[in-house]
Amino acid sequence: MKKILSVVLALMLALSLLAGCGSAAPASSAAQESTPASAAPASGEKIKIGIVQIVEHPSLDQIRKAFTDELAAEGYDDSKVEIDYQSAQGEMSNVTSICQKFVGDKVDMIVAIATPSAQGAAAATSDIPIIFSAVTDPVGAELVNSLDAPGGNCTGTSDAIPTDQIFSLADELTPGIKTYGFIYNLSEVNSVSVIKEAQAYQDSKGIKYEEATVANVGELTTAAESLVGKADAFFSPIDNTVASGMVTVADIAAKNKIPYYVSADSMVNDGGLATVGVDYTQLGKQTAEMAVKVLKGASPATMPVETMKTYTTTVNSDTAKALGVDVSKYVK
Repeated sequence: MKKILSVVLALMLALSLLAGCGSAAPASSAAQESTPASAAPASGEKIKIGIVQIVEHPSLDQIRKAFTDELAAEGYDDSKVEIDYQSAQGEMSNVTSICQKFVGDKVDMIVAIATPSAQGAAAATSDIPIIFSAVTDPVGAELVNSLDAPGGNCTGTSDAIPTDQIFSLADELTPGIKTYGFIYNLSEVNSVSVIKEAQAYQDSKGIKYEEATVANVGELTTAAESLVGKADAFFSPIDNTVASGMVTVADIAAKNKIPYYVSADSMVNDGGLATVGVDYTQLGKQTAEMAVKVLKGASPATMPVETMKTYTTTVNSDTAKALGVDVSKYVK
C-alpha cells in the first residue's frame, strides 16, 4: 500500500512540475514580444499615472488641480489611482530623468503639462499612452502627425491662443503703439510658434517689433531692460520661462509706463496689463476627460487633439490704473 501511495505521490509531483513548466513557457515567450502598453492595469491593481510638469507657475498648477479634481469626479479617485507628480523645476534634463523614471516604474499613463514636458515624455516612450495639456503647437512640437489624427501614443489639449485678438485688444486699450517688444525663450517651441503669428500680424499692420530672447529666468531683467526706450509695449506668448519670472518683467514695464500684453490669465494676475486667452481650469478638465477615455480603452492615435472654443478677456485693474488705461469695460 505504501508503495502504491508513493507512486501516486510521485506521479502527482511530476504532473505538477509539468504544469508549472507549461505555464512558464508562454509567459517567457510573451515577454519577448513587443506589444503596445495598455492604459488599463490588471484587475484589482491601482492605475498608475505619472504627471510631469516643466515648472510650477499658476497656469500650469491650475491645469494639474483641475485634472486631478475631474479625474476623481469621473470615479478615478485615490482608491483607484496612484498619482506620481513630479516638477522638473524648469530644467529639461529633469524632464528626461522624470519620464525615464515613469517608464521604469511601468506607469499606465503619463500626463505631460506644457510642451517641454510632452516632448520629454514622447522621447522616453512610444508605448505608454501620453496625454498632454497646454501644448500650443502639438504638430510643430512633433508630438502628433496632425490635430485630427495624432497617429501615435500622444494626444491631449492645446492652449493655442488667438494672437490677433490680443493685439486687437491692445489697439483698443492703448492705441498708437508703433513698436512692440517681444520677450520670450527661443528654445520653447510653443513660444516660437506664437511669436511667428505675432510677427505676421504686425507685418500686416505695418507695426515694428524688437525681440529680446532669454534662455532662463535669470536673463529676464536684462532682456526687458534692453527694450526700454525701443518699444511702446511689451508682448510675451505662453512662455514657461517668462511666466516663472513674470513679476520681474511686469515690474520693469510698470516702472517705465509700458503696457505689457501677455497670453495667460495668470500672467495678467502677476502684473501684465491684459490678455485674451484660455481658461486653464477648463483646459485641465478637458485633459482629464480625454485621459478617462484612454483609461477605458480609447487609443491616443485616433483621438483628435482638443482646443478651446471660447476665450476670456482678462485685465489687471491695478496695472491699468498705474498706466492710466481705462479697462472699466472688462471689469465686473
